[in-house]
Amino acid sequence: MERLWAPAAEAVSLGGTWRLLLTDAGAFETPADLPLGEAVEATVPGTVAGALSAAGRFDPASAPSLIERDAWYLRGEPLPAGEAVLRFEGLATIAEVHLDGKLVLTSESMFECHDLPLVLKGGERLAICFRALKPHLERSGPRARWRPRLMSHQGLRLLRTTALGHMPGWCPDIHATGPFRPVSLLRRGGAAIGDLTFRSGLTAEGEGWLSVRFRAEGAGDIRLVCHGAEAVCEAGEDGYRHAELRLNGIEPWFPHTHGDPVLYDVALKIDGTTLPAGRTGFRRIEVDRGEDGKGFALRVNGVPVFCRGAVWTNADLIGLAGDEATYRPLLEKAARAGMNMIRIGGTMTYETRAFFECCDRLGLLVWQDFMFANFDYPVKDEAFVAHVRREAADLLAPLGLSPSLAVLCGGSEIYQQGAMLGLPRTIWEGPLCETILSALAAEWRPDVPYVANSPSGGAMPFAPNEGVTHYYGVGAYERPLDDARRADVRFSAESLAFAQVPAQRTLDVHLGAPAVHDPRWKARVPRDRDASWDFEDTRDHYLKRLYGFDPARLRREDPARYLDFSRAVTGEVSEACFAEWRRSGSRCGGALVWTLSDFLPGPGWGVIDSTGEPKPVYHALKRAFRPLQVLLLDEGTNGIDVHVLHEGAAALTVDLELVCLRQGAMPVVSGRRRLALEGRSIGKIPATDLFGAFFDTAYAFRFGPPSHDVTVARLRDPDTGRVLADAFHFPLGRTAALHAADLEASLVRDEEGWSLRLAANRLAQSVHVECDLYRADDDWFHLAPGETRAVRLSPRAGTDGQALPSGTVHQLGSAAVTAF
Repeated sequence: MERLWAPAAEAVSLGGTWRLLLTDAGAFETPADLPLGEAVEATVPGTVAGALSAAGRFDPASAPSLIERDAWYLRGEPLPAGEAVLRFEGLATIAEVHLDGKLVLTSESMFECHDLPLVLKGGERLAICFRALKPHLERSGPRARWRPRLMSHQGLRLLRTTALGHMPGWCPDIHATGPFRPVSLLRRGGAAIGDLTFRSGLTAEGEGWLSVRFRAEGAGDIRLVCHGAEAVCEAGEDGYRHAELRLNGIEPWFPHTHGDPVLYDVALKIDGTTLPAGRTGFRRIEVDRGEDGKGFALRVNGVPVFCRGAVWTNADLIGLAGDEATYRPLLEKAARAGMNMIRIGGTMTYETRAFFECCDRLGLLVWQDFMFANFDYPVKDEAFVAHVRREAADLLAPLGLSPSLAVLCGGSEIYQQGAMLGLPRTIWEGPLCETILSALAAEWRPDVPYVANSPSGGAMPFAPNEGVTHYYGVGAYERPLDDARRADVRFSAESLAFAQVPAQRTLDVHLGAPAVHDPRWKARVPRDRDASWDFEDTRDHYLKRLYGFDPARLRREDPARYLDFSRAVTGEVSEACFAEWRRSGSRCGGALVWTLSDFLPGPGWGVIDSTGEPKPVYHALKRAFRPLQVLLLDEGTNGIDVHVLHEGAAALTVDLELVCLRQGAMPVVSGRRRLALEGRSIGKIPATDLFGAFFDTAYAFRFGPPSHDVTVARLRDPDTGRVLADAFHFPLGRTAALHAADLEASLVRDEEGWSLRLAANRLAQSVHVECDLYRADDDWFHLAPGETRAVRLSPRAGTDGQALPSGTVHQLGSAAVTAF
């Protein structure tokens, strides 16, 4: 019985308040001689950084090193007598467990769960020592064939721990140390269930299936239960019990952009007693390689899904919390933004089952890297490979019911690192990703596609036109926006990294330093280690390219305006790239932005800041990710094409209108058409088809002076006239269409709460709302004349939803402020 199933056992949490003592490395072998007077309180599960932070002894912005000292966790309450299993779900990283001063367990991996069978006399006390990591990082091992510069310690390749805290320029030096996952005591009940694994899926004919496999002791009749059906678990020749259900009439699980993430309760009935096992969704995931066999896209239940979302960093870098309450706020914001995929990259850490359960409910697909990145790992070391096998099992065994797990990947940028250093494929394409992890993925989740590495697939692993790439052509490599099409991106597991400027409210309250010029600001700007540039330079490049301003001069002479243009530009770039990738005729199967959230307040990569506040770029992505979408694509002398996307299953009727405006106000030409959209459809219409005659919408022929400076497309609800989606094209560039519009703002209250109604007499670019008590659900949008936009105002934490909102409305083309 290797791993007891907790619902069938008596489980007691050993969490709560422990004592924590930091000592010099190697100073004490057992807890008996510790100077306990220097201990602080520590919460378990938790980390050393979290305990010190709670005690006022830890500043995340200038974190002290936690890898040079031993950390002792001491539990005050004694353990009860009897046979039991001590369960440690995650110990970071070199850990020694002492029971009454006796060493009973040693752990060498942060990513493994340990069950320790014991016979307790009663009164024993538990202590855990987390040994200083630095001496282990400095040990030599098998010679590496390449040495990445991303990490601060090459010794990380030999240890199974997170890279978080060890990537200068990427994240704060906050090191993972401590019992960051639960510690519990389990006693066997009448029936002992162990090594329990579930699997579920959907056949091509729409039939759901659910299976279970486990060992059992002391139990009679055990049944698998789901959706009103039961199956008896029969003993097999392999020593396990097995059962399988076939379920008709179930609703399939879809990512929320393409359907409903329907879940069903699963249970085991043991001698008449029903024990809940979780919830599952029935779905089928396949990889579509395209007509040429070189692409990468997902089909869910036979439906093509354009995957869009972000790379997960961590919801709590200090405490590494793994509970649903910590995950939910970020994941809900991701879903509200129209994201349908979250990638957990190989430089991060594994998340808990609660993360996947949240994604199951929200309809978010999860791309899961195994925690390997950049390094040449010692795969000839049998002990190392044994750790790999255990961590894969500990990750995947509890996730058998999770429909959200969509891709398993061998890690991040291992292939790219070797290839970019000029090494041949025979060196960087090795057995870790090609054989070992591939086999483990197939063993534990055969229903989930496996990708050897991210990126991989082309002549060079990072080539965007084949397989999976990390696309930074637009971004770090400062290519023009049309490179998003020229690169022929097939699937980008990460892309579009910028130093994303937070809302002014976050800077005023949380940064503690003047923006732009203060060194503390620059310390928060992400950069690649040893690079002569940072990601603020990248953002500035596009500010100049899109708006024509000299960023250095604008920053020096008008910092507030510089920040507003910086907030706007990354959203404009992101919308333009996703328009290319989602258009009719694109071969792109998806793209994820780098990253979802920040570690600290400031201009980090995240589209959500570290306080949970969406950044301006978040709202741009929310528009770019709409399941019902209209796009305007400039095809040069072919004119402007209007692309209409509808990812829903049901047919839909919409009104499409297109208008070209002079000076952002006067219609020069317009057209309108009612469209009957089939479910899961995408199509394009030349602008001239809507106008009924030739018009130089793109201003490509330039036969005379330009007649207009903006083209606006809208999809409207035919019954209500409400705008469902809109798009803008600037034939002369965005700067030529920067107008000082007259804005009107009025508050309206209905049964759902407050809304702000906005109207403009001419085009207003990047309209944004500032309000202390409420958060605008849409922000930093373009507002064209001829429409009144209702922006829902959601109360912030602590705000009474009855309170009257007040604030200001701003636009990029004018310093004028409109109050409401």
